[in-house]
Amino acid sequence: MSSDSEVHVQVGIDDGVCTITLDRPAKRNAITQGMYAAMADALEAAATDASVGAVYLHGQPDCFTAGNDLADFTNTESRRDRAGHRFLHAIAGCTKPIVAAVGGHAVGIGTTLLLHCDFVMATPTAQFRLPFVPLGLCPEGGSSMLLPQMAGMRLATKLLLLGDVFDAATAVEAGIVTEIVPEAVLLERGEMLARRLASQPRDALLASKALIKGTLGRTAIQAIEDEYPTFERLLASPESQAILRSRQERRPG
Repeated sequence: MSSDSEVHVQVGIDDGVCTITLDRPAKRNAITQGMYAAMADALEAAATDASVGAVYLHGQPDCFTAGNDLADFTNTESRRDRAGHRFLHAIAGCTKPIVAAVGGHAVGIGTTLLLHCDFVMATPTAQFRLPFVPLGLCPEGGSSMLLPQMAGMRLATKLLLLGDVFDAATAVEAGIVTEIVPEAVLLERGEMLARRLASQPRDALLASKALIKGTLGRTAIQAIEDEYPTFERLLASPESQAILRSRQERRPG
């Protein structure tokens, strides 16, 4: 796989680890359809590449992702290739362990994608948000199933229905984050963990991940499919579009 700076996603393989870097810091790594497609390509390739033992996903130490690019959200034409939907299938179905390193903001999909990762490291100042209902939307990425299972019904309901910002300590309590690490060593620690996973006996590693994921009742893929038509219907609604346009107009740049 090669990197593609035009879509602001860098991909590389080294020592058994496929590293996917969100590289759009000027826009706080807001994810475009092209970025979704690039990440889906990388995950699908990593899942079938015998040389890859683990996937490592990160942004910058002070910025993971601001979530979906608002211009894409208000552009119906750009969503017709369903790149975001394909990305969710790719990350939910990836057979290789996934490590994520989170600094700064993880908004919307930036938080829900973490539910599909096997290890998530975050800095003490990382901030998370699931602003779907305030945007006139519903949960996506399988979060309507996974977050209640991880966090418990009460905390999941609070995070999903109110859409407030929450800190790394709450993310640990909710089961979203595995470990809090200093910002100065975030990317290094994430890479070390990914390399450690990639060095494990491969058959045992993949079989164990499959068994762990297999304990879920309704699968994450099923949850994504249950959520998708409602999310798309709400996204196209006048109410949601008005909210999103208002947010887009207030955002600098």
